Amino acid sequence: EVCRSSCIFEGIISSFCLYFVFNLAYPKHLKNTLIFLQKYIVKIDEGEDRPLPITALTDPKLNSPLYFFLCNLSFVDMVYTTTTIPNMLSGLLTDILTISVLGCFLQMYFFIQLTVTGRAILTVMAYDRYVAICNPLQYNSIMTRPVRLLLVAGAWGFGAICTLPVTVIAFERPYCGPNVVKHAWCDPSSVRRLVCSDTSLDNIVSLLFAMVSLVTTSVFILSSYILIGFSISRMVVAQRLKALRTCSAHLTVVSISYVRIIVSVLYSALTPFLNPMIYSLRNKELRESIRRTLNKTAGGFP
Repeated sequence: EVCRSSCIFEGIISSFCLYFVFNLAYPKHLKNTLIFLQKYIVKIDEGEDRPLPITALTDPKLNSPLYFFLCNLSFVDMVYTTTTIPNMLSGLLTDILTISVLGCFLQMYFFIQLTVTGRAILTVMAYDRYVAICNPLQYNSIMTRPVRLLLVAGAWGFGAICTLPVTVIAFERPYCGPNVVKHAWCDPSSVRRLVCSDTSLDNIVSLLFAMVSLVTTSVFILSSYILIGFSISRMVVAQRLKALRTCSAHLTVVSISYVRIIVSVLYSALTPFLNPMIYSLRNKELRESIRRTLNKTAGGFP
């Protein structure tokens, strides 16, 4: 069984059944391994992120714009991991397969909002690096505390603006079952499959705000580094190396972020395309049938 019979429900939905991790019939030793790995990942994540805000807040030497933005990014990363993993662990430990409708949409909102906010903070940090390299003498006068607070507030606001419409529209839709969400968390596209009405508007709004969040942050980050590149090209070798060291950490994080996006897109786009092709090519009868069809088609032309 994919889900327990108590979890599957037809009719007006009051809770969702998460399918991907919780409802697979894992052997006990494999389930324990998954629990250990998830706990280990959370510990590493929090262990790396937690000291940074505390250290930056208590050490006067780290009272700079860069560390202020790093604190916010670390906070986003810490909260981000808690939106899905505790619920997964709870399901693996207690076999409670359901999540309330309100809990599902709260999870959906915070997961997407924190993802977009993290990218927005990386964009703010790109601007910070631009000011530090291109206008070093005016850096402290430009990146004042009010400006820093405004930039971070803008990043959080941008995340909320890109997330609220999608979540609100999804929350107001009627869900009439089955209530099985085929995902490890309340992913919008997976939840949308359970809607009883037309979801064309939902798809358009989701795609629109996903493109806005991705394109906007990408353009600002790319523009910042193009200007940084022009500035570095006019520097002497020693200054160039110092400038590159200043940007290296941020560039690494941004590169990893884009690699993750590209991999996700390729997986979602190529898998449905390649699966039929792979199975077709490995199936002798199907290959012969395709060959006969092509021969007939070719024979029909003069």
